[in-house]
Amino acid sequence: MIGDLGWIKAIGRYGGMGRIVAGFMAYSICTVSAPNLYALFPVRPTLMHAVMPLEFANLDAILNHGFDTVIDVRSPAEFAEDHIPGAINLPALDNDQRAQVGTIYKQISPFDARKIGAGMVIRNVAHHIDGPLAAKDGGWRPLIYCWRGGQRSGVFRTILSEIGWRADTIKGGYQTYRRLVNKYLYDDALPHKIVLLDGYTGTAKTALLPRLAARGAQVIDLEGLARHRGSLLGAMPDGQPAQKGFETALAMALHQLDPARPVIVEAESNKIGKIRVPPGLWTAMHDAPRIVLDVPLAARARYLAETYRDILTDVDGLARRLAPLRRVRGHAVVDKWIASAHDGALVDLSAMLMLDHYDPAYAKSRQIESRHIMATIKTDQLDDQGQEKAADAITDALCRMSTD
Repeated sequence: MIGDLGWIKAIGRYGGMGRIVAGFMAYSICTVSAPNLYALFPVRPTLMHAVMPLEFANLDAILNHGFDTVIDVRSPAEFAEDHIPGAINLPALDNDQRAQVGTIYKQISPFDARKIGAGMVIRNVAHHIDGPLAAKDGGWRPLIYCWRGGQRSGVFRTILSEIGWRADTIKGGYQTYRRLVNKYLYDDALPHKIVLLDGYTGTAKTALLPRLAARGAQVIDLEGLARHRGSLLGAMPDGQPAQKGFETALAMALHQLDPARPVIVEAESNKIGKIRVPPGLWTAMHDAPRIVLDVPLAARARYLAETYRDILTDVDGLARRLAPLRRVRGHAVVDKWIASAHDGALVDLSAMLMLDHYDPAYAKSRQIESRHIMATIKTDQLDDQGQEKAADAITDALCRMSTD
């Protein structure tokens, strides 16, 4: 009977691939249930302790992990949907390999899937060691995770540890992170003092957010995070992120703010394109005081015509976007809008869109919702000077709020 893990170390003397095989074999041994493991090999308790994954109690703890690099070893498709902020993707299995192993697991056997998958993982880890990780020195500390903190991250961690790096894994993997984000955005009451920036369509609410940030105000740009301009005409060419990806970006943005200071958020519905605003923030927005922008229709029409020029000049694309409103506003109204687009009368078109559609919808929502208006900011123009004036007035209102 073998007395300890010296034979694994011996395999490691046969070069890089030997060390990788040694690491995989060490992982296999260390994942045997404790009674069987001690029956087969008198492994020291310190070795077992060294491979225990790390637990994170809350979102703050996992975002302030203290490691040099966070490595997401899931497939590129999984990583693209969402990942821990700042993580790099070094997949243990690529998209095609993951699909192949999953098919083998279901159609042939779990044993064959693990056997074939192990070979793929080991070769992929070797590629990462020779590539992105080649320049890492001996003091480098990586934190590794996969979908649920299982075999992919376990194998990866063991191989890196056999090399000499102090690698750790996250207990529960990505699923732990998602539970913490979900708790933060869905279950817990947000501690932030939300203030809504409100007003009719075309009042430059989104454009004012960076101007407010430049003045030291705390802002959350929901449309920026959702990659959507928040209306029927708001879709952007690159599309929207996945809901999970949006929630990670939102949680990060909120986490970086001081809850004791006001946070400006543009008034939105609970959906921005296909993205849903999580209940924690939506409840805070619904109950928040508002700063309302009061701008004449003519100024709003000029601003909207310039801001949405890319959409309004694409007449065929505009017609497709406006098609759902035929059932709401009628064919004659929508045909009139499209005729203005054909004529290139963008300011007139913008004014009609607001008078016929956006303004009535906004007025109706104002009647339904109870709103606490803490300030009304009037400006006759939305050019650069007008926006600067409005930003100054909003900043003054926030300062008064902070001193009350």
